[in-house]
Amino acid sequence: MGWYTPKPVAPDLAGALVCAWSARIESRHLLVPDGCVDVLWIPGVGVRVCGPETTAWSFTLPSGTESFGIRFRPGAAPHVLRTSAAQIRDTRVFLADVLGAAVERRLVDRLEHAAGVEARLAALQHAGRHWLAARPAPDPLATNITSALSVRSWSVGALADASSMTARQLQRRCNDAFGYGPSTLRSILRLQRFMHLARTHRGLGLAALAAQAGYSDQAHLSRECRRIATLTPTQLLAGEAPDWHGAASVVEPGSADVRSVQDPTTAAAGESAA
Repeated sequence: MGWYTPKPVAPDLAGALVCAWSARIESRHLLVPDGCVDVLWIPGVGVRVCGPETTAWSFTLPSGTESFGIRFRPGAAPHVLRTSAAQIRDTRVFLADVLGAAVERRLVDRLEHAAGVEARLAALQHAGRHWLAARPAPDPLATNITSALSVRSWSVGALADASSMTARQLQRRCNDAFGYGPSTLRSILRLQRFMHLARTHRGLGLAALAAQAGYSDQAHLSRECRRIATLTPTQLLAGEAPDWHGAASVVEPGSADVRSVQDPTTAAAGESAA
């Protein structure tokens, strides 16, 4: 991806941010949902917040348009941006709309006076660090659910039980944190898991990757891939999406359990290809 370069973030931000990135638009590009929220700056346009997506979408900007951004992990942005993820789902808004015009003006001023790509990415990370520090500790549920669904395809009922909530409560909390319910999040993270496995286990075929990612079979993978990414699995892996986060991943191994899981066998019982 010569037009787009993801960069690792500072170690103290890795828990909240997947990566920082810079881009110079070349043509039409397709973006695949990943559960993340991006804060990006386009010179002359302003700072935009790109909400979580439910399906792939494409964009076209004038050739040579530059942009710079940071990507929040699933569930991390609403806390610092002081807005429900459901309010920015499948849309893009100015940073001023969520944090105020003064915040956006200060950040734009720093970015306009930064010398070069690295300085601009550092300025965006500094802003993210400031936003994180200015807010009380977030509800750990979002991190725990992301961690659980990143490694297993829990059923919604099992996830609600493990979280000591009703399914309706879990749906409401997920809408606020991720922009959609646990079923949609599960599908998006499972597809991300498939791409991560394909990137790190290049010798595996589609059937083996589907099984390891938590799909019931290769046909299930194909249906989900077309529904979310509008592509076949082969087309998806041949495109830009598997390298979108650089060396990082939104599904890097972590705890497979949500906060209140008491019985470790519950996780296995929660497996579902639904």
